[in-house]
Amino acid sequence: MSSRKDKAGKEYYTYEILTRTADGDEGGRHQLIAATVSNGNLYMLKVQAGDKRWFKGSKKDCIGAWESFTVV
Repeated sequence: MSSRKDKAGKEYYTYEILTRTADGDEGGRHQLIAATVSNGNLYMLKVQAGDKRWFKGSKKDCIGAWESFTVV
């Protein structure tokens, strides 16, 4: 868990979670969550990728979307 601020000073809370599964298919799921409050409303972004896809190249795209999440 961490937090960051955008150029306007709005605070975003970010979470990176790895859950393991016993289904034998993906081995686990990487979940990237970002949240902020604006004008009394809660805005959240959740990006999820399976463990195999994460290490085959989707990590870059997932982190890019997660880090670019902003609310105007």
